[in-house]
Amino acid sequence: MSNYTQIKLYALLLVASLFLIAQPAFATKRVALVLGNATYQNAPLLPNPANDAGAIAATLRAAGFDVVDSRLNLAATDMKRALRDFADQARDADIALVYYAGHGIEIDGTNYLIPTDARLERDTDIYDEAFSLDRVLLAIEPARQLRVVIVDACRNNPFADTMRRTVASRSISRGLARVEPTVSNTLIAFAAKAGLTALDGNSQNSPYAAALVKYIAKPGLDLRRAFGFVRDDVLQATGNRQEPYVYGSLGGEDVALVPAPKAVEPTPAVANPQSEVRRDYELALQLNNKDALGAFLTQHPDGYYASLAKLQLNQIEAEEARVAATEKARQAQQQQARLASEGALRAEQEKAAADLKAAEDARIAAERTKLAAQQQAADAERKRTTSEGSISTALTRNKAAVENSTTVSPPPAAVAAQSDTDTKVAALSAGPQQADPARADIPQADLARSVQSELSRVGCFTGAVDGEWNAASQRSLSLFNRHAGTKFDAKLASLDALDAIKLKSSRVCPLVCERGYKADGDQCSRITCAEGSFLNDDNECERRRGKKPVANRNTGERPARADRPARERFAPAAEAPTPRRQATAKGSSGSIYCDQHICRQVNRGCRLEYRGGGGPGGNTGNVEVCN
Repeated sequence: MSNYTQIKLYALLLVASLFLIAQPAFATKRVALVLGNATYQNAPLLPNPANDAGAIAATLRAAGFDVVDSRLNLAATDMKRALRDFADQARDADIALVYYAGHGIEIDGTNYLIPTDARLERDTDIYDEAFSLDRVLLAIEPARQLRVVIVDACRNNPFADTMRRTVASRSISRGLARVEPTVSNTLIAFAAKAGLTALDGNSQNSPYAAALVKYIAKPGLDLRRAFGFVRDDVLQATGNRQEPYVYGSLGGEDVALVPAPKAVEPTPAVANPQSEVRRDYELALQLNNKDALGAFLTQHPDGYYASLAKLQLNQIEAEEARVAATEKARQAQQQQARLASEGALRAEQEKAAADLKAAEDARIAAERTKLAAQQQAADAERKRTTSEGSISTALTRNKAAVENSTTVSPPPAAVAAQSDTDTKVAALSAGPQQADPARADIPQADLARSVQSELSRVGCFTGAVDGEWNAASQRSLSLFNRHAGTKFDAKLASLDALDAIKLKSSRVCPLVCERGYKADGDQCSRITCAEGSFLNDDNECERRRGKKPVANRNTGERPARADRPARERFAPAAEAPTPRRQATAKGSSGSIYCDQHICRQVNRGCRLEYRGGGGPGGNTGNVEVCN
């Protein structure tokens, strides 16, 4: 080859390289296969796989996937054809994803996906009638950048009771077995941890599928973080009974199924002179004590937020006055009970009763003052939140209008994809006031009423279900957080809190009864003390302690008491042993003779004499002698 030819060839290669460098990067090709098996011919029907597969397919289509092949209720031949066709799609793809919902079992450490026509009469039939997870991994292996398999099949083995084992030592476990991908940049996500089973849930979709729809197509969200958010949601929705798990590893860079949108230069924000005051007020409101509110009023003595702070301060002071009045009423009640038990003078008891009435009136007045201050503060805070929310919404709409006017309009499909994925994962970036887009049209009052009703059902709320999210409702949600282990913002009723409370099937907050009442199941019943007992400070019945009669040690005589039973005072003479001493008392119809054991009445003018041995009255030595 001549030098001229070599130089020409080098020049052509250089031009081609420059041309390739100058060209924009090719778009990432993403393909997905979605399978849902629900109507099994030889196993019970599964309620959710078809719905779950449809929701996942719609999410991926809205996210802009190039190919989304969705198929339902596949027999063995159809499933084989679907995997073979998808392998062809994955060969020139950058990202390949397979989602499967249906029955899956594990035998000897290998996981299998079950077609709808499988019979599985014996354990060895699994090799002919089902598809191993390795077969699915083989279909997506050609993808260049990322391979993802999502298995929502960790349910109980429906063939366990009928399947015959050809080898007794062959292992057939519940759930699916742990896997380790052999190809790099491969993730395998299970709806439940290895060896555990997944739940179908009580709604249209399983908890796992609902969480996937919410997070997996979030633009720019790293896939590992997305599966982490899915895990948290499923644990919360199932009461920590189901924990999703992900096997495999990725590199150090973020890997998202949906790329982040192109950044747009933000418009300069308009300075708000009240923003600093509002931040100080919200910090003082979060601390919620007199010192914090007092410091705020010292720094900002006038203005709108100063008035709100004064209302909050009045509420705290009213609560302190109510607590003090309640304590004073309790002490007055104890003083009255003590004087009554000690038999104090009537004047002292009347004074104690008057003090108790005055303390109780003061307590009731303090309670009313507290409720009034509480209502005023709650109304003012609700108006502030509504006003600031309206302003924020108007600013957001204005910003969106500016952005739309300065950028090129995207295709309708891209707009739909962006809108759908943004709304489905709003919980990642929104505050507690952001609602689920599927139910964004629910009025706040109706939502508050629903949360109050559910809190009342689990024993955390005792007020009126009126849709007013006041301080009592906030305390009830805080009480639920403490006993249920949740961390919902108590200042606002939210759909997440409502869903979590609905999952509780029984009482969560313990029943607390007032003084004089005790817990009786789900109700408080009045404590009734027996005669001679009183209600002590521990809210328990205690027997009154009086002075008991003391026998005379010198004479052995027992005092005749009116409260001693008649059978003891006038017992038959035959019951008494030989007396040692006698005491005589005059009666209206004769005399009463008593020894240390019994008393006996004799006729007027007669007496008892001890003759020794048995007498005419029986085995006693007492004989009645008349003049």
